[in-house]
Amino acid sequence: MLEAIVLWNEPNNLSHWNFCLDPGWQRFADMVMYASSTIRSINAGLPIVLGGVSACDCDFLRLMSNLGVLDHVDVVGVHGFPLDWNHWSIDDWPSKIEEAAQVSGKPVWVLEAGASSFGAEEVAAFGLKRTLDLLRRKVDRIHWYSLLDLPATWPAETRHKEAEGSSYYRHFYLGLIKEDGQPKLSYKNFPRDGSVGICQWFHFEDPRLDRAVQELKNLNVKYIRTGLSWADFYRPNAISWFDRMLNALEPFDVSLTLCFTPGHLGIESHHTSPPRESAHFAEFAAWAINRYASCDQRPTSDLQKEVGLHE
Repeated sequence: MLEAIVLWNEPNNLSHWNFCLDPGWQRFADMVMYASSTIRSINAGLPIVLGGVSACDCDFLRLMSNLGVLDHVDVVGVHGFPLDWNHWSIDDWPSKIEEAAQVSGKPVWVLEAGASSFGAEEVAAFGLKRTLDLLRRKVDRIHWYSLLDLPATWPAETRHKEAEGSSYYRHFYLGLIKEDGQPKLSYKNFPRDGSVGICQWFHFEDPRLDRAVQELKNLNVKYIRTGLSWADFYRPNAISWFDRMLNALEPFDVSLTLCFTPGHLGIESHHTSPPRESAHFAEFAAWAINRYASCDQRPTSDLQKEVGLHE
């Protein structure tokens, strides 16, 4: 069941939104507000989350507030990888969450928090335990990133690839489970009480889907975050794949992220490009909500009440 819709992913990261084409993020703001209004007209009870802000960047949240975006969402999503990429200490997590809540005036969800085992599995295991110790009771949702390591032959979602050096290769070792299916130390330490969710992105027609679902059940995971690629929507068999993925994830509460621009609808032909028209993204959002979260499919939940949604 969809428990929330997430609008975009790391919009303050050039690997996910080309802000060189939108230097003040006005196009992004217009796109989110248009999509939010469209979603509300279809299912007013579905929580809308501002897509995970890279590095819990509160200056970006201030900009979104100034542009009116935060008036159109119910929750603010943040990401943090202090052991791998962010320029702050893992011990800063609580203060980062408090600042994000103060700046936004919204509940804060951690949509991605993780630690790579690139150097050593012990580092990732420490990162998991320490992160959860710091975030428990601070937020309603923690999505650990991720369940599965990225296969070595697949590209990581970043612009500069191998030119990033070890920063690039860290992308491949963020899972609880190795590419060969072997569990890591962090897998053994993952809590089995359902209190922590998983963020797992699936590639188009991802052959790992069924294995991932079984592993999520083995870990007693109750909620997950994943995404539908707007760019994939125009590929052959896209709807069949979307249906298959969301049917497989039906046992979990899903925060579904919509992101990535189809090349023919962007200012430039690239999935990180702002769309030429905000209405194009809103149309995709409307399609997704009508298909997977129309209002007659969703009773009002305790979580919806917690984030202060109107009926």
